[in-house]
Amino acid sequence: MEWSEDEYVDYLRGERTQYAWVMRHYGGTTAEQAEAAAAQRYPYEPADKPYRGLVFHDEAWHWAMLALHGEQYWARHPELVDPPAAYRELG
Repeated sequence: MEWSEDEYVDYLRGERTQYAWVMRHYGGTTAEQAEAAAAQRYPYEPADKPYRGLVFHDEAWHWAMLALHGEQYWARHPELVDPPAAYRELG
């Protein structure tokens, strides 16, 4: 996908916000820890990097649940398949 720089940065910011929210509410991390984890999960990628933004193919909820509960979290925790309304309201 072709992104303008503004579109990419806005999307990156949104995904980081949602990921950090999950880490705080479901992972019990501090705000600082959650923001650091989000920045690590969603590093800025330069415009000329191949596959820039590929991490966006799954939403932040999914990546955060994988970090917290591991592969196939959805099978062990079916209640976590869909994010709550409060998460959806962030984006």
